[in-house]
Amino acid sequence: MIFKVFSNLDDSVRHRRKLRTDVAAAFPNLSAEQLTEFIPNKEELNVIKIYSHKGEAVTVYMNNRNPILFEIEKALYPTVYTLWVYPDLLPAFSTWPPVLQKLAGGADLMLPGVVVPSSGFPQVERGTLCAVTLLGNRAPVAVAVATMSTAEMLAAGMKGKGFAVLHTYTDHLWEYGDKSYPPTLAPLVTDPAEKESAEDEEEMEGKEPVISFSTDPLQHVDVGDLSLKERDSCTAPCENGIDTVLCGLKDTLLTAYLSCFSPAEQMDALFNQCFFHALKCKVKKSDLPLLTSTFLRSHMFSCCPAGQQLDIKKSSYKKFSKFLQCMQHQKILQVKELNKGVESIVEVDWKHPEYVEYYSKSEEREQAYHAPEIIPLYGVSTKMIPLFQESGHRKGSILSSSEVRNIIINYVKTNELVDETNKNFVKVNAILCDCLLDKSEQDEISNLKWDDLLSRCLERLQPLHQVTFFGQEPIVRKGNIEPINITIAQRSSNKKVTIIKNLELYGLDPQCVANVLQQKVQASATITPVPGTKDRVQVQIQGNQIHHLAKMLLEEYQLPRKYIQGLEKAPKLGRKK
Repeated sequence: MIFKVFSNLDDSVRHRRKLRTDVAAAFPNLSAEQLTEFIPNKEELNVIKIYSHKGEAVTVYMNNRNPILFEIEKALYPTVYTLWVYPDLLPAFSTWPPVLQKLAGGADLMLPGVVVPSSGFPQVERGTLCAVTLLGNRAPVAVAVATMSTAEMLAAGMKGKGFAVLHTYTDHLWEYGDKSYPPTLAPLVTDPAEKESAEDEEEMEGKEPVISFSTDPLQHVDVGDLSLKERDSCTAPCENGIDTVLCGLKDTLLTAYLSCFSPAEQMDALFNQCFFHALKCKVKKSDLPLLTSTFLRSHMFSCCPAGQQLDIKKSSYKKFSKFLQCMQHQKILQVKELNKGVESIVEVDWKHPEYVEYYSKSEEREQAYHAPEIIPLYGVSTKMIPLFQESGHRKGSILSSSEVRNIIINYVKTNELVDETNKNFVKVNAILCDCLLDKSEQDEISNLKWDDLLSRCLERLQPLHQVTFFGQEPIVRKGNIEPINITIAQRSSNKKVTIIKNLELYGLDPQCVANVLQQKVQASATITPVPGTKDRVQVQIQGNQIHHLAKMLLEEYQLPRKYIQGLEKAPKLGRKK
């Protein structure tokens, strides 16, 4: 991220007044007193310009060392620091606490993740700037733009994308300030039923709370269950509004949320997760009977998320045999002592409702990724202007290959350049000569084949490409898209590692890819910066894992082979195809 202070508003009363006028117009809910407090007359007020990964300038206004506003394309947006002071500045929509991690990671807020209050939603139109809060706290944690009106959200059955997220608590813009946490602001109680419930809660204060948990204390608020559209990892150049600037995020609030549960309950939940994941990804019917010790060490341990560790002694079960007894009691599996003192899993109910539910949710998560649509485009360069100006195009005009082809064909026909003796050739006039021929060719070539003419034209245009991620607007970038690059490197002790670069360009989260690979091949995987870059990372996994990568990228993620470089370096597996 590149930034510089280019102005100090203390030096210009005119700038300060103009900003106050712009803020008043953007946020008419602010009273005159609040406006004066918001844009003070004497306190230091600085403006900082930050350049995004795409080269776009984002203006940030600072007061008391905290960012209070940011501006994109002349539109003003409040930061979370501002919304903590004026929580009712924007219409607010609430979501579950674990969802913040996804929003901060670049996801937009999908309607299934929005909590519907008994008093109903605020009435907003499409394009309205809104605040996102967490259930039970009125302090906003994100700034977003509504992609539907309230009526459209309800008509859609609360399905689809509801809000395009611009800025969140814990992102880089938040880190630019004092890094304070959201205050605890009680929700406004307007509904009589809610008010009565709140009064009942007050009466209960001081009494011992009675809390009931299932075997999985997180099953009612599972981040994976909420339909959020994953975006580029925070290590990639995100394309989600100001998230191009605000990447590199933390799990602070999610950690705080999980801390509401005891360590034993958290470990129980982790065992449940790894148990079902192992049944889905590691165990086949043909593997049964399977030693329970093998199931734990070889299957469940490898399904444990990165940064966490299974420890049965820290769970409420204390022994793995008791955990399996619980699963057997629920009739998910059957355990028998086939040899004296040695237990084995002999049967699994693959149709058990809990397994089917986990399998379905896991399939949904795996299928959430959609390979982007990539279209090569061409920009009219200075040298090619004479050839394209007849069709009304100027320098910088962006065209598809078919549009370029049609323009060239029309140009040739309009200027009667088709060779009369052989229609496969085109006569080279002065403009074609200057645009398409090198100096050494200009005295030698008088005719070109149609294919040669078109290929020369495309080569001399500026290369661009358009990437369209699922459910998002197309993005046009300069140059040709870099392929996913897979290489094998030699490390000490003659060990090999597989290195994967450029996953971000295709909307893939490098950390997620590393986690999936780690589970599939049971090898250590890490994320490291790409040498010579500031914002790119690479996945590094032990061994030559190109076979597994090829299956994942080509079959599971459905990426075209032409966008993957290095698959030929896979280890040979005999004659097996």
